[in-house]
Amino acid sequence: MLNQTVIRTIRDAVNGSGRIVILTGAGISAESGIPTFRGPEGYWTIGSEVYQPQEMATLQMFQRHPEAIWSWYLYRATVCQNAVQNQGHKALVDLEKRLGDRFALITQNVDNLHIRAGNSDARTLQIHGNLFHMRCMGRCVETVYPLPQQLLGKKRNEALSPAERNLLKCQNCGGAARPHVLWFDEYYNEEWYRCDSAMKAADEAQLLIVAGTSGATSLPMQVAQRVLGNDSAIIDVNIAPNPFSDLAQRSNGGASIRSASATVLPALVESVSAAVS
Repeated sequence: MLNQTVIRTIRDAVNGSGRIVILTGAGISAESGIPTFRGPEGYWTIGSEVYQPQEMATLQMFQRHPEAIWSWYLYRATVCQNAVQNQGHKALVDLEKRLGDRFALITQNVDNLHIRAGNSDARTLQIHGNLFHMRCMGRCVETVYPLPQQLLGKKRNEALSPAERNLLKCQNCGGAARPHVLWFDEYYNEEWYRCDSAMKAADEAQLLIVAGTSGATSLPMQVAQRVLGNDSAIIDVNIAPNPFSDLAQRSNGGASIRSASATVLPALVESVSAAVS
C-alpha cells in the first residue's frame, strides 16, 4: 500500500527532531457513518423555508432562530454520539502514544470522535470547536461547558421541550448559551479554536499527514502552506483529488495517496512503529 517514497519520508520524520502533525476533516468521520451534512441530510426546514448547512451554521441564523438552530445541532450531536470510531481514529491514538509531545492532531471535525477514541485534549487542536460543548452567548465568561447529557437523543426536526430550554443556559449568568462551534460568519481565535497553536505545530512539523479533508476552510490550508514553505513533507490521504494533493506532491518527500483514511492511517502508523524499533 505504501511506496518506498512514503516509507522513507516517515522514517526520516520519526528519526528527526520535528513534529509529526495530523490534519483531519470530514472524510475520516464519514468512514464512521457520520453524514457530512452537505448532502440531503444537511437540509433543514424552519417554518416554510428550507436552508442549507452553510446557511444554518451562522451566528446570524442563530440570532434569528436560536431554538431551531439548537434543535439542528442537538440532532447532529445525537448522530455523532451514536457513531463508532474507526480504525483511522484508533491508529492516531497509537501514534500519539508512540510520539508523545512530537505529535499534534489538528482536526476540523466537531464530532468528538478523536477524543472518544483516546487522543488527548492537550494535543488535539479542535479548530472548529466541539458539538458536545456550549458557552455563554453573551460572553459573560470565556468558559466552555460540557453539553448536558439529557439533551442528547434528539430526533430530526424535534422541537425543544421546556426542560431542554432550561438546560441551554449559561451556567454562570443564566443567559442564553450557544453551541461551541465556529460558524461560517465568525473568525478563528486561540482561546476557543487553538488557531495559534495550529500554526505553531505547522512551523514545528517535519511531516504533515492530511486525512479526509478537502481544504474548504482557510486555517487548514494555511497550515499546509506553512509546512510546504518550511520545506517539510506532506502526505495527503483522500479518496479524491483536492488542493492538498497538489501541495503534497510539491513538498519535499511528499505523496498523495488515493484511498480511505481508515485503511491508510493504520499502515502509516505501522511504518512509524517499524522506524522506531
